[in-house]
Amino acid sequence: MSQFQLYFGLGKSHILDYANGYDHILFVVALCALYITREWKQILILVTSFTIGHSVTLALATLRIVSVKAELIEFLIPLTIFITALSNIFKNENNLSGKSIQINYFFAGFFGLVHGLGFSSYLRAILGKEENILTPLFAFNVGLELGQLIIVAIFMSVAFVLVDLFGLNRRDWKMVISSAIAGMALVLMNENAYWRD
Repeated sequence: MSQFQLYFGLGKSHILDYANGYDHILFVVALCALYITREWKQILILVTSFTIGHSVTLALATLRIVSVKAELIEFLIPLTIFITALSNIFKNENNLSGKSIQINYFFAGFFGLVHGLGFSSYLRAILGKEENILTPLFAFNVGLELGQLIIVAIFMSVAFVLVDLFGLNRRDWKMVISSAIAGMALVLMNENAYWRD
């Protein structure tokens, strides 16, 4: 197995590992909760924006150019999930198709910066004493992106069946998914309130 294949597989499995990567899965689902399948272009822009954000800080933190306390990041990640889910609740999902630039794209990119810092501690731990980390870093990012796209495909398939085929009200779908994610994010924020330790 090549070095690229190894780290590609690690990146993909890291985000698809619901036991350890559930916070990132929640964030990706929260990003998509406003949209339905025919708005795939907006979804693709959102996911790409998130990927760019987390790729930047993943690289900077892995190369030890940027350092942020892990405890702070573990709190900020669920905070980004909560803000995204809460903002979904107050957005009018029927006005998304006509807008070329949406605030969601900037949120996804900015919050991606936070999530990249979360990935970096895991990647640093598995890199060990690798001399050249550029190939592993790139491969890990590509694997993460594929993992995210798999999550998006699964979620949007469920949305297609329930909203497009069975006629579930789009607003109800958005409200249920976003409210559930916001509640889970609050629990995670409480668990990671590092200042109480």
